[in-house]
Amino acid sequence: MKIAIASQGAEENAEINEQGARAPYFLIFNEKGELLEAMKNPFAVGGGGAGFSVAKAMADKGVDVFVAGSIGGNMTSALEERSVKYYEKSGTAKQVAGEIAGNQ
Repeated sequence: MKIAIASQGAEENAEINEQGARAPYFLIFNEKGELLEAMKNPFAVGGGGAGFSVAKAMADKGVDVFVAGSIGGNMTSALEERSVKYYEKSGTAKQVAGEIAGNQ
């Protein structure tokens, strides 16, 4: 299982970003809650369609669960189409990844 968390920074203790598709970084954790990768968001700035693009990028990386402070309607639809679960949470990325990893 891979857990992607929209974060404000590249370190595992970064706060979860309020906006899912426009987050500065995505942190990808494994099923044990260990950080695998910190990915700079190429869709953080720009025109529309960020939610769709981020959902596709996460699915292409094999992500099973996506977390952000808030996830817009277009992004939720795109995640659902790709069978990626999603949660709206706050706190640090490492803390929430650990919670999700323990609940799966």
